[in-house]
Amino acid sequence: MNHITHQRRREWLVIALGCIVAAVGVSMLKQARMVTGGSAGLSLSLSYLLHMRFSVLFMLVNLPFLIFSWAKMGRSFTLRTIAAIVLLSVLTALQGLLPDYPMSPLSEAAVGGTLVGVGICMLFKNGASFGGSTVLALYLHRRYGRDPGKTGFAFDLAVILTSLSAITPGGALISALSLAITGTVVSLYKSRLDASRRPVSAQAPTPPAPAQASSTAAAG
Repeated sequence: MNHITHQRRREWLVIALGCIVAAVGVSMLKQARMVTGGSAGLSLSLSYLLHMRFSVLFMLVNLPFLIFSWAKMGRSFTLRTIAAIVLLSVLTALQGLLPDYPMSPLSEAAVGGTLVGVGICMLFKNGASFGGSTVLALYLHRRYGRDPGKTGFAFDLAVILTSLSAITPGGALISALSLAITGTVVSLYKSRLDASRRPVSAQAPTPPAPAQASSTAAAG
């Protein structure tokens, strides 16, 4: 029982750290007026258009995805995802307390996209997500073996198209770079995780034993 309690506390701690890492990445992208992927990216673009707080929109956008998660991914995953969404919303609402990042937009896109990808991976590893397309990507990976990085990137391109009226074409291109980096980080993580879970026989087949010499000599 103590081991199980310790394991759950560790998982929740990593989920919290993942939210912090992702929140820093989102704040960098928001400061550069770029978008990120999934429901976070959709919420960012809507915040530019509607002039509403990202934290409020982020929770509203995720409601239908949470219903899907409860039906398809189970109670534990959904509750952890809800906790991650709430925590990320709170952290991004405190963005004004963070210092400005003296970086170029290209650097902010690369660093911000990487941080968001790392945060998503930390949540994936501990049975949670940030909702939105990450729920769908993880579901398709578990059910059909689809690459979650590629699935998420395809969804995220649609998010960029919807945000073209709120950001400049240059910002859209840089946002696409950020999304590609995020998708690559997630794909690499899931590939390594899947490889580590394969049985040893599947990773490195044992070579066949050498043929033994016949005990009977051939007739001369």
